[in-house]
Amino acid sequence: MAVYRLQREQILPSDLGAVWKFISDPWNLPKITPDYMGFEITSRDLPTRIYPGLIISYKVSPLLGLKMSWVTEITHVKELEYFVDEQRIGPYSMWHHEHHIEVTDEGVLMKDIVTYRPPFGFVGSVVNSLLIRRKLEAIFDYRKIVLEKTFGNS
Repeated sequence: MAVYRLQREQILPSDLGAVWKFISDPWNLPKITPDYMGFEITSRDLPTRIYPGLIISYKVSPLLGLKMSWVTEITHVKELEYFVDEQRIGPYSMWHHEHHIEVTDEGVLMKDIVTYRPPFGFVGSVVNSLLIRRKLEAIFDYRKIVLEKTFGNS
């Protein structure tokens, strides 16, 4: 059972507070997720700010338009620095996503570190190399474009 890691970084020409406000609002998740994923928040009474222990539920269509439930928990938050979401129910055997931000001379460095394990053991590893990894990269490519449009391109 292999564990994989995807890491992305980008500089946003903005201030720390504005970037934090955007990324820590779970209602912005649909904005940074490609339409073809069919992403829909299903949580009721979801706040506009994350906090440790927050459970967020979604419906998503990662493959063939089939809807599936995905539930994540915000496990760690350090205001204006980072937060972590972990899958509780969903398509992966394991999903741990770190969101880090810090001020640089060029703006705000935003770093995503996703550590994940596909389901189905060896078969999942094969599917990761053929499909899953590319899908995740495409999702983060899309997020980069949306964030550049939102905060300007550095």
